[in-house]
Amino acid sequence: MRVLFMSTPVSTHFAPSIPLAWALRAAGHEVLVAGQPDIVGTAHGAGLCTAVVGEYFDALEPLTSGLPDGKRPIEVGRTRVRDGHWDAVNKIWLIHCRYMVSRYLALAREWQPDLIVADPLEFSALIVGGVLGIPTVNRRWGIDPAGFPGQEMARRTMGTMLGRLGLDGLPEPALVIDPCPPSLQVPEAPPSQGMRYVPYNGTGTLPDWAKEEPRGQRRICVTFGRLTAALNGIPLFRATAEAAGELDGVETILTLEPEFQDELGSVPPSVRVVDPAPLNLFLDTCDAIVHHGGASSTLTASAYGLPQLVLPGITDTFVVADRVEAVGAGRQLDEAETQNDPAAIQAALRAVLDEPGYTKGAHQLRDEIAAMPTPADLVPVLEELVG
Repeated sequence: MRVLFMSTPVSTHFAPSIPLAWALRAAGHEVLVAGQPDIVGTAHGAGLCTAVVGEYFDALEPLTSGLPDGKRPIEVGRTRVRDGHWDAVNKIWLIHCRYMVSRYLALAREWQPDLIVADPLEFSALIVGGVLGIPTVNRRWGIDPAGFPGQEMARRTMGTMLGRLGLDGLPEPALVIDPCPPSLQVPEAPPSQGMRYVPYNGTGTLPDWAKEEPRGQRRICVTFGRLTAALNGIPLFRATAEAAGELDGVETILTLEPEFQDELGSVPPSVRVVDPAPLNLFLDTCDAIVHHGGASSTLTASAYGLPQLVLPGITDTFVVADRVEAVGAGRQLDEAETQNDPAAIQAALRAVLDEPGYTKGAHQLRDEIAAMPTPADLVPVLEELVG
């Protein structure tokens, strides 16, 4: 088969596709990743060939536009979505689709794929598949409260454009693949085919410190990602380091890009500030994790059975925090006031580390993921779709 992978121009939306692309390649199928330059580096880092379509998108720009100096989005009441009102978030992907669909269609007509795999918010994939008469598979990137409302919005609002392309409406996906364990997924998500989450957090070198025994009896990882730091988030790193530094017998590994480390300043002796490295290289040495609710961090921590403290800051990360807490795998602090309070962070960390219920919930998630079909198991399913 020729399989065309498409993605919205956000690397974290694309990354969960990579193990499935590897499985297809290992089975002898041809894979091409089509997308804007924003995802090309991620695809190349995973050893996948690409076709560049369009210009840089820069998903950070809408988040930084008008953001006051020194304030995180959560501190000014922005980017928080509650009660399923996803239209404002998804509108940007509808506009994106209108600009990009003709370019993707031209590429697909030239390359002639047998199957398309795309994340749910890349509506162009469903349109291209419908126009060319080939199956399109949606692949969620994790906990997904936005993808299916986005497609319903597209069906309501894109009728004229779809009609011009000869379609009666937005085609349904032939299959939805979900790497999120069912208990963790939002209950309202439509049925899907589960696929085991294979931790892949990019390429890197095993850090020397990861080969050493923890400096304390236990070790926690603090990882908020570059986006959090770029969105005026260094005070959040600082408050978390201060909180973790007061925990007896606990070593803290805090990952932070080098360009932000000077701004962070000094940290307690038990906190080790390190350059980012793939989480799958060292999470097996940790006892808990603190993160921002990103899909990769959440599912990688779940695959390793770590209890989680989630400090969300934008859009669907608040839903991620809700779900982690709902299944008993961790806690959340989802208000600016508590996120800025080292005492509140410390109390939540103590609970996550010391209360056995959180470890039990985390281990249940780990076992649930391990029981799901592997990407290799799904290759015959996709072959059957193509026939």
